[in-house]
Amino acid sequence: MVSLITIISKYLILILCFVYTLSSFTVFRSGKKEKMTAVLDNQVWYLFSFHFVCYFVLFIQTWELKILFFFAAQIVFFECIMLLYPRIYRRCSRKLVNNMCFLLGIGFIMLTRLSFDLAIRQFAIVAVSFLISAVIPVCIEKMSFLNKLGWVYAILGFLFLATVFVFGVSKNGATNWISIGGIVLQPSEFVKIIFIFFVASMLSKAKEFNDLVKITVVAALYVCVLVIEKDLGAALLFFMVYMMMLYSATAKLSYLLAGFGSGAVASVIAYFIFGHVRERVMAWKDPFSIIAGKGWQVCQSLFAIGTGSWFGLGLNQGRPTDVPIYESDFIFSGICEEFGVLFGLCVILICLSLFLSFMQISTRIKGLFYKLLCLGFGVCYIFQVFLCIGGVTKFIPSTGITLPLVSYGGSSVASTLIMFGIVQGLYMISNKKEVIEDEPVEEE
Repeated sequence: MVSLITIISKYLILILCFVYTLSSFTVFRSGKKEKMTAVLDNQVWYLFSFHFVCYFVLFIQTWELKILFFFAAQIVFFECIMLLYPRIYRRCSRKLVNNMCFLLGIGFIMLTRLSFDLAIRQFAIVAVSFLISAVIPVCIEKMSFLNKLGWVYAILGFLFLATVFVFGVSKNGATNWISIGGIVLQPSEFVKIIFIFFVASMLSKAKEFNDLVKITVVAALYVCVLVIEKDLGAALLFFMVYMMMLYSATAKLSYLLAGFGSGAVASVIAYFIFGHVRERVMAWKDPFSIIAGKGWQVCQSLFAIGTGSWFGLGLNQGRPTDVPIYESDFIFSGICEEFGVLFGLCVILICLSLFLSFMQISTRIKGLFYKLLCLGFGVCYIFQVFLCIGGVTKFIPSTGITLPLVSYGGSSVASTLIMFGIVQGLYMISNKKEVIEDEPVEEE
């Protein structure tokens, strides 16, 4: 009976996810406010139904009451976010709220299936992080001086990033973690927020080419520090965010081409300097030739995705723990194995709809600083999704980047929730008519 329910549930789960994914794009259509509200309200029911089916399956497979209590705690948490948050911030974006909660729900479900202790720890981190991020929108809306702190952001970012040289802990070949008093953090996850504020602030005031040179030098120093830490995934993320923000501010294609050209040269140099980079490239080119060594992780990931096929094996029916770092960097392969490749495609599309929401806010808001800020967070989010899923599916070499809101990781989920809080504040600003347009970047 349990096996039958599990088989039926995997199709029901896929249908609910597909309908939710479709609705996440339907809300972009221009129409009456009542219709859009109805779509957003339906998304809440899709999420709760999806959540209920998944935890019902997990419960009947184990009959452990702790799963029911954990499920109830999540329902209360999601109700507070999806129902109360829009009432507190009446001008907030419900599209962002709903998609954020859906991705968090997928993460909680997968972590409960993989490791209940990790799921509890992730839930606690998310709850605390959301309480902190909940006050950010009003701060962004009220603090009109944020665009004047460019060099302050630069100094703070460098100081925080440099903490790894004092309290650094090495993991997977990179020294990009710090441990203080038993608390382990990844500074680059939070520095990327400060970095985006720095770039947006400086570019919004840049008047001459020399100003752009100064900003580029500082941005390059950030990337160099990350390279020294051997955190090449974060270095690539910072580089891409800066290039897209620079191009958006200047509209100079030559800057973009020059930046990508220098980035290509730097990647070749990194290949010859860092041994773990060469290993990851080898594992990407032909993982099956070194399956007993460095190719094991990629091969197991591909096996998991292939085994799941289009519709998946069913929740708790696969072997996602065979993939190293299954709870964070490679959680997407576990999702595809048990929920199916179609479900995985829906997850990608939901992430894409979030990116489109960021870009929509960026085009609507007045003020170059705010536009660049929203653009920077949008690029940062979607490129992180690309790096994670691209590495899992062997589209690109693995970079050790987590899937935002889904993967296990306190620093990752906390920084992402802070980013969403900032974007909510920007969305609230976009609805205010009194924001004055900034001067565009000029070049001699």
